[in-house]
Amino acid sequence: MAVNKDPILKRCRYLGISPTVMGIDKKSNRNPNANNRRKVSEYGTQLKEKQKLKFIYGMMEKPFRHYFELAEKMEGKAGDNLITLLESRLDNVAYRMGLASTRREARELVTHGHFTVNGQKVDIPSYRVAIGDVVALGEKSRTSTLFKGNDQTAGILEKTKSRTTPLWLEVSEDKFSAKVTRLPNPSDIDYEAETHLIVELYSK
Repeated sequence: MAVNKDPILKRCRYLGISPTVMGIDKKSNRNPNANNRRKVSEYGTQLKEKQKLKFIYGMMEKPFRHYFELAEKMEGKAGDNLITLLESRLDNVAYRMGLASTRREARELVTHGHFTVNGQKVDIPSYRVAIGDVVALGEKSRTSTLFKGNDQTAGILEKTKSRTTPLWLEVSEDKFSAKVTRLPNPSDIDYEAETHLIVELYSK
């Protein structure tokens, strides 16, 4: 499975997104508007918007294009549908629940079998959740120091305790499971997305 391993902070600066969107609590001393001084063509602006979403969700071109094609076939705006599809990925859900520090980590954790959907283990990061699905951390993983931590090392739950859970997820009191109460939409994301630019790019 191909994984985007671009340096996160450098890529965030180029794409104009906050590192916190990637689950990274770091700030750059460089001017965040430095790239805005350059004149960018219409195509360049559209391409950059596509690169931004691909980077945020850790996707390569082929699967991202597949999501766009699915979004076009769904009812409603293709750009909005694209966000819904990306946010509905199991690795993103695990990240949104605070059970992974970053989406990259979430993808690894899902692949290693730490999560279940409706009681069944699912190890496919791209698995799409649906309304009513219950995503949970596996029973054995709940006592792992990876998540709970110990006296020397903070666990994932401690690292992500300040993260805000999106409204489309109903998280349990123990923080180990969440129910999908509705499908996510563009108003739920924590970054700016001009998806119409991606639609225009792929329409050429």
